[in-house]
Amino acid sequence: MDCDKCGEPAVMHAAYSGLHLCESHLCRSVEERVRRRVREDSLVPDDARPADPDTWVIGLSGGKDSVVLTEILHDTFDRDPRIELVALSIHEGIEGYRDESLDACEQLTADLDMRHEVVSYAEEFGVQMDDVVEDDPENMAACAYCGVFRRDVLERYAEKLGADKLLTGHNLDDEAQTALMNVFEGDVQQMAGHFDASLGPFEPTGEGPTERARQPQDHHVPRAKPLRDVPEKEVALYAHLRDLPAHITECPHAEEAYRGEVQELLLGMEENHPGTRHSIMAGYEQLAALASAAFDGSDDAAATYGECDVCGAPTGREICRKCDLLDALEAV
Repeated sequence: MDCDKCGEPAVMHAAYSGLHLCESHLCRSVEERVRRRVREDSLVPDDARPADPDTWVIGLSGGKDSVVLTEILHDTFDRDPRIELVALSIHEGIEGYRDESLDACEQLTADLDMRHEVVSYAEEFGVQMDDVVEDDPENMAACAYCGVFRRDVLERYAEKLGADKLLTGHNLDDEAQTALMNVFEGDVQQMAGHFDASLGPFEPTGEGPTERARQPQDHHVPRAKPLRDVPEKEVALYAHLRDLPAHITECPHAEEAYRGEVQELLLGMEENHPGTRHSIMAGYEQLAALASAAFDGSDDAAATYGECDVCGAPTGREICRKCDLLDALEAV
Protein backbone atom coordinates (compact mmCIF):
# COMPACT_ATOMS: atom_id res chain seq x y z
CA MET A 1 0.00 0.00 0.00
CA ASP A 2 1.05 3.59 -0.59
CA CYS A 3 1.02 6.52 1.83
CA ASP A 4 -2.26 8.46 1.67
CA LYS A 5 -0.29 11.70 2.15
CA CYS A 6 2.41 11.45 -0.50
CA GLY A 7 2.23 8.17 -2.40
CA GLU A 8 5.46 6.73 -0.99
CA PRO A 9 5.41 3.11 0.29
CA ALA A 10 3.43 2.90 3.54
CA VAL A 11 4.98 1.44 6.69
CA MET A 12 1.75 1.24 8.68
CA HIS A 13 -2.03 1.34 8.50
CA ALA A 14 -3.76 3.23 11.33
CA ALA A 15 -7.10 1.42 11.44
CA TYR A 16 -8.63 4.03 13.78
CA SER A 17 -8.13 6.77 11.17
CA GLY A 18 -8.06 4.65 8.03
CA LEU A 19 -4.76 6.21 6.95
CA HIS A 20 -1.78 4.45 5.41
CA LEU A 21 1.40 6.34 6.28
CA CYS A 22 4.97 6.25 5.01
CA GLU A 23 7.99 6.51 7.32
CA SER A 24 8.19 10.29 7.02
CA HIS A 25 4.50 10.96 7.63
CA LEU A 26 4.23 8.43 10.47
CA CYS A 27 7.14 10.08 12.30
CA ARG A 28 5.76 13.53 11.61
CA SER A 29 2.35 12.45 12.95
CA VAL A 30 3.85 11.16 16.22
CA GLU A 31 5.86 14.36 16.69
CA GLU A 32 2.87 16.59 15.95
CA ARG A 33 0.69 14.78 18.50
CA VAL A 34 3.31 15.17 21.22
CA ARG A 35 3.74 18.86 20.46
CA ARG A 36 0.00 19.42 20.30
CA ARG A 37 -0.40 17.80 23.71
CA VAL A 38 2.33 20.09 25.09
CA ARG A 39 0.35 23.08 23.78
CA GLU A 40 -3.10 21.87 24.85
CA ASP A 41 -1.91 21.04 28.36
CA SER A 42 -0.16 24.44 28.64
CA LEU A 43 3.12 22.88 29.69
CA VAL A 44 5.12 25.96 28.77
CA PRO A 45 4.06 28.69 31.24
CA ASP A 46 3.59 32.26 30.09
CA ASP A 47 6.17 33.50 32.58
CA ALA A 48 8.95 31.10 31.50
CA ARG A 49 11.98 33.04 30.33
CA PRO A 50 15.68 32.39 29.71
CA ALA A 51 16.68 33.88 33.05
CA ASP A 52 14.24 31.58 34.88
CA PRO A 53 13.51 28.56 32.65
CA ASP A 54 10.86 25.93 33.38
CA THR A 55 12.69 22.74 34.37
CA TRP A 56 11.25 19.47 33.08
CA VAL A 57 12.59 16.22 34.51
CA ILE A 58 11.92 13.27 32.20
CA GLY A 59 11.68 9.79 33.69
CA LEU A 60 13.99 7.97 31.25
CA SER A 61 13.91 4.19 31.64
CA GLY A 62 15.52 3.31 28.32
CA GLY A 63 12.33 1.69 27.03
CA LYS A 64 10.74 2.79 23.77
CA ASP A 65 8.23 5.22 25.32
CA SER A 66 10.60 7.29 27.44
CA VAL A 67 13.28 7.25 24.72
CA VAL A 68 10.84 8.52 22.07
CA LEU A 69 9.48 11.17 24.45
CA THR A 70 12.99 12.38 25.31
CA GLU A 71 14.03 12.51 21.65
CA ILE A 72 10.97 14.53 20.55
CA LEU A 73 11.11 16.95 23.48
CA HIS A 74 14.80 17.52 22.92
CA ASP A 75 14.23 18.18 19.21
CA THR A 76 11.43 20.59 20.12
CA PHE A 77 13.04 22.54 22.95
CA ASP A 78 16.80 22.20 22.53
CA ARG A 79 17.05 25.77 21.21
CA ASP A 80 14.33 27.18 23.46
CA PRO A 81 16.04 28.83 26.47
CA ARG A 82 12.73 28.94 28.35
CA ILE A 83 12.82 25.16 28.89
CA GLU A 84 15.50 23.08 30.64
CA LEU A 85 15.36 19.30 30.13
CA VAL A 86 16.92 16.81 32.56
CA ALA A 87 16.76 13.01 32.19
CA LEU A 88 16.39 10.91 35.35
CA SER A 89 16.97 7.14 35.26
CA ILE A 90 16.48 4.59 38.04
CA HIS A 91 18.42 1.36 38.52
CA GLU A 92 16.09 -0.99 40.39
CA GLY A 93 18.61 -3.78 40.79
CA ILE A 94 17.41 -6.22 38.13
CA GLU A 95 20.40 -8.13 36.86
CA GLY A 96 21.04 -7.81 33.14
CA TYR A 97 17.75 -6.13 32.24
CA ARG A 98 18.31 -2.72 33.81
CA ASP A 99 21.99 -2.61 32.93
CA GLU A 100 21.11 -2.90 29.24
CA SER A 101 18.36 -0.28 29.42
CA LEU A 102 20.67 2.14 31.25
CA ASP A 103 23.19 1.68 28.45
CA ALA A 104 20.43 2.85 26.09
CA CYS A 105 19.74 5.87 28.33
CA GLU A 106 23.41 6.82 28.42
CA GLN A 107 23.78 6.47 24.66
CA LEU A 108 20.70 8.61 23.99
CA THR A 109 21.60 11.40 26.41
CA ALA A 110 25.18 11.44 25.15
CA ASP A 111 23.93 11.72 21.56
CA LEU A 112 21.64 14.58 22.61
CA ASP A 113 24.24 16.22 24.89
CA MET A 114 21.60 16.22 27.63
CA ARG A 115 22.00 16.19 31.40
CA HIS A 116 21.40 12.70 32.77
CA GLU A 117 21.10 11.64 36.42
CA VAL A 118 21.04 8.00 37.57
CA VAL A 119 19.75 6.83 40.97
CA SER A 120 19.58 3.26 42.31
CA TYR A 121 17.37 1.46 44.81
CA ALA A 122 20.55 0.04 46.35
CA GLU A 123 21.84 3.53 47.17
CA GLU A 124 18.48 4.92 48.23
CA PHE A 125 16.91 2.01 50.10
CA GLY A 126 19.61 -0.62 50.51
CA VAL A 127 17.56 -3.12 48.50
CA GLN A 128 17.55 -4.52 44.97
CA MET A 129 14.46 -5.73 43.16
CA ASP A 130 15.96 -9.18 42.52
CA ASP A 131 16.19 -9.66 46.31
CA VAL A 132 12.78 -8.09 46.95
CA VAL A 133 11.15 -10.59 44.57
CA GLU A 134 12.88 -13.49 46.30
CA ASP A 135 11.90 -12.36 49.84
CA ASP A 136 8.40 -10.99 49.06
CA PRO A 137 7.29 -10.42 52.69
CA GLU A 138 3.95 -8.89 51.66
CA ASN A 139 3.09 -11.66 49.15
CA MET A 140 2.66 -9.11 46.36
CA ALA A 141 3.58 -8.90 42.69
CA ALA A 142 7.01 -7.42 42.01
CA CYS A 143 5.42 -4.44 40.26
CA ALA A 144 3.60 -3.47 43.47
CA TYR A 145 6.88 -3.04 45.35
CA CYS A 146 8.68 -1.46 42.44
CA GLY A 147 5.89 1.02 41.72
CA VAL A 148 6.03 2.37 45.28
CA PHE A 149 9.82 2.67 45.28
CA ARG A 150 9.94 4.17 41.77
CA ARG A 151 7.35 6.85 42.56
CA ASP A 152 9.25 7.83 45.69
CA VAL A 153 12.58 8.15 43.87
CA LEU A 154 11.11 10.03 40.90
CA GLU A 155 9.34 12.46 43.19
CA ARG A 156 12.24 13.13 45.55
CA TYR A 157 14.83 13.53 42.82
CA ALA A 158 12.56 15.65 40.67
CA GLU A 159 12.40 18.02 43.63
CA LYS A 160 16.18 17.85 44.18
CA LEU A 161 16.72 18.70 40.52
CA GLY A 162 14.45 21.73 40.82
CA ALA A 163 11.75 20.31 38.56
CA ASP A 164 8.73 22.41 37.74
CA LYS A 165 7.21 19.37 36.01
CA LEU A 166 7.89 15.63 35.97
CA LEU A 167 7.26 14.07 32.56
CA THR A 168 6.70 10.35 31.96
CA GLY A 169 6.37 8.31 28.78
CA HIS A 170 2.88 6.89 29.24
CA ASN A 171 1.32 6.17 25.84
CA LEU A 172 -2.32 5.92 24.74
CA ASP A 173 -2.59 2.22 25.63
CA ASP A 174 -1.23 2.84 29.15
CA GLU A 175 -3.67 5.65 29.85
CA ALA A 176 -6.69 3.87 28.38
CA GLN A 177 -5.90 0.86 30.58
CA THR A 178 -5.70 3.06 33.68
CA ALA A 179 -8.94 4.80 32.73
CA LEU A 180 -10.80 1.49 32.39
CA MET A 181 -9.35 0.17 35.64
CA ASN A 182 -10.60 3.25 37.50
CA VAL A 183 -14.04 2.91 35.91
CA PHE A 184 -14.26 -0.81 36.68
CA GLU A 185 -13.28 -0.12 40.28
CA GLY A 186 -15.87 2.66 40.53
CA ASP A 187 -13.25 4.96 42.02
CA VAL A 188 -14.54 8.43 41.20
CA GLN A 189 -12.14 10.15 43.58
CA GLN A 190 -9.26 8.35 41.89
CA MET A 191 -10.51 9.74 38.57
CA ALA A 192 -10.46 13.24 40.05
CA GLY A 193 -6.95 12.63 41.36
CA HIS A 194 -5.84 11.33 37.96
CA PHE A 195 -7.06 14.54 36.32
CA ASP A 196 -5.37 16.80 38.85
CA ALA A 197 -2.11 14.82 38.94
CA SER A 198 -1.38 14.39 35.25
CA LEU A 199 -4.30 14.73 32.80
CA GLY A 200 -5.67 18.21 33.28
CA PRO A 201 -4.16 21.26 31.60
CA PHE A 202 -2.12 23.70 33.65
CA GLU A 203 -4.32 26.55 32.41
CA PRO A 204 -8.09 26.47 31.74
CA THR A 205 -9.09 25.93 28.12
CA GLY A 206 -12.54 27.51 28.50
CA GLU A 207 -15.27 28.36 30.99
CA GLY A 208 -17.01 24.99 31.34
CA PRO A 209 -16.42 22.37 34.07
CA THR A 210 -14.68 20.05 31.58
CA GLU A 211 -12.35 22.87 30.53
CA ARG A 212 -11.02 23.61 33.98
CA ALA A 213 -7.34 23.55 34.90
CA ARG A 214 -6.05 20.89 37.23
CA GLN A 215 -6.03 21.53 40.97
CA PRO A 216 -2.57 22.54 42.28
CA GLN A 217 -0.54 19.61 43.67
CA ASP A 218 1.49 21.30 46.38
CA HIS A 219 2.58 17.97 47.88
CA HIS A 220 3.98 16.58 44.61
CA VAL A 221 5.84 17.84 41.56
CA PRO A 222 3.16 18.23 38.84
CA ARG A 223 3.27 15.45 36.24
CA ALA A 224 2.56 15.47 32.54
CA LYS A 225 2.29 12.80 29.85
CA PRO A 226 2.90 14.34 26.43
CA LEU A 227 2.96 10.93 24.69
CA ARG A 228 -0.52 9.90 25.83
CA ASP A 229 -2.25 10.46 22.49
CA VAL A 230 0.03 8.02 20.62
CA PRO A 231 -0.72 4.26 20.47
CA GLU A 232 1.99 1.96 21.78
CA LYS A 233 2.68 0.29 18.42
CA GLU A 234 3.27 3.66 16.77
CA VAL A 235 5.72 4.61 19.51
CA ALA A 236 7.63 1.36 18.92
CA LEU A 237 7.62 1.91 15.16
CA TYR A 238 8.87 5.48 15.59
CA ALA A 239 11.76 4.26 17.77
CA HIS A 240 12.64 1.66 15.12
CA LEU A 241 12.39 4.03 12.15
CA ARG A 242 14.46 6.71 13.90
CA ASP A 243 16.99 4.08 14.99
CA LEU A 244 16.79 5.20 18.61
CA PRO A 245 18.69 3.25 21.28
CA ALA A 246 15.60 1.83 22.96
CA HIS A 247 15.78 -1.34 25.04
CA ILE A 248 12.58 -3.12 23.97
CA THR A 249 12.46 -6.06 26.37
CA GLU A 250 9.90 -6.74 29.09
CA CYS A 251 11.08 -6.69 32.69
CA PRO A 252 11.64 -10.30 33.88
CA HIS A 253 9.67 -9.54 37.06
CA ALA A 254 6.70 -7.92 35.29
CA GLU A 255 3.48 -9.33 36.70
CA GLU A 256 0.39 -7.13 36.82
CA ALA A 257 -2.44 -9.62 36.42
CA TYR A 258 -5.35 -7.16 36.57
CA ARG A 259 -3.78 -4.64 34.20
CA GLY A 260 -2.88 -7.53 31.90
CA GLU A 261 -6.54 -8.56 31.72
CA VAL A 262 -7.59 -5.01 30.92
CA GLN A 263 -4.83 -4.78 28.31
CA GLU A 264 -6.08 -7.93 26.55
CA LEU A 265 -9.66 -6.65 26.67
CA LEU A 266 -8.63 -3.34 25.11
CA LEU A 267 -6.54 -4.98 22.40
CA GLY A 268 -9.52 -7.13 21.41
CA MET A 269 -11.89 -4.17 21.43
CA GLU A 270 -9.48 -2.07 19.39
CA GLU A 271 -9.08 -4.81 16.81
CA ASN A 272 -12.84 -5.20 16.41
CA HIS A 273 -13.71 -1.54 16.91
CA PRO A 274 -10.80 0.72 15.82
CA GLY A 275 -10.67 3.97 17.77
CA THR A 276 -11.84 2.44 21.06
CA ARG A 277 -8.76 3.69 22.98
CA HIS A 278 -9.21 7.23 21.69
CA SER A 279 -12.92 7.34 22.54
CA ILE A 280 -12.29 5.89 26.01
CA MET A 281 -9.80 8.64 26.77
CA ALA A 282 -11.95 11.40 25.27
CA GLY A 283 -14.87 10.45 27.53
CA TYR A 284 -12.75 9.60 30.55
CA GLU A 285 -10.97 12.94 30.55
CA GLN A 286 -14.33 14.71 30.64
CA LEU A 287 -15.52 12.46 33.48
CA ALA A 288 -12.28 13.04 35.37
CA ALA A 289 -12.61 16.81 34.91
CA LEU A 290 -16.19 16.70 36.21
CA ALA A 291 -15.07 14.59 39.18
CA SER A 292 -12.31 17.09 39.93
CA ALA A 293 -14.82 19.95 39.77
CA ALA A 294 -17.20 18.08 42.07
CA PHE A 295 -14.58 17.39 44.72
CA ASP A 296 -12.91 20.77 44.18
CA GLY A 297 -10.27 19.90 46.74
CA SER A 298 -12.78 19.87 49.62
CA ASP A 299 -12.81 16.10 50.08
CA ASP A 300 -9.50 15.35 48.47
CA ALA A 301 -6.75 13.32 50.07
CA ALA A 302 -4.49 16.33 49.57
CA ALA A 303 -6.41 18.10 52.33
CA THR A 304 -5.06 15.53 54.82
CA TYR A 305 -1.56 15.23 53.43
CA GLY A 306 1.19 15.39 55.99
CA GLU A 307 4.71 14.05 56.31
CA CYS A 308 5.81 10.47 56.92
CA ASP A 309 7.03 10.05 60.52
CA VAL A 310 10.04 8.07 59.26
CA CYS A 311 11.28 9.75 56.08
CA GLY A 312 9.30 12.99 55.85
CA ALA A 313 7.77 12.18 52.45
CA PRO A 314 4.28 13.55 51.70
CA THR A 315 1.64 11.01 52.75
CA GLY A 316 -1.91 10.76 54.02
CA ARG A 317 -0.75 8.20 56.61
CA GLU A 318 1.52 8.35 59.64
CA ILE A 319 4.08 6.18 57.85
CA CYS A 320 4.26 6.16 54.05
CA ARG A 321 3.83 2.97 52.04
CA LYS A 322 7.50 2.97 51.01
CA CYS A 323 8.66 2.89 54.63
CA ASP A 324 6.10 0.18 55.44
CA LEU A 325 7.53 -2.01 52.67
CA LEU A 326 11.13 -1.35 53.68
CA ASP A 327 10.28 -2.31 57.28
CA ALA A 328 8.70 -5.55 56.04
CA LEU A 329 11.77 -6.36 53.95
CA GLU A 330 14.10 -5.73 56.90
CA ALA A 331 12.03 -8.13 59.02
CA VAL A 332 12.58 -11.04 56.60
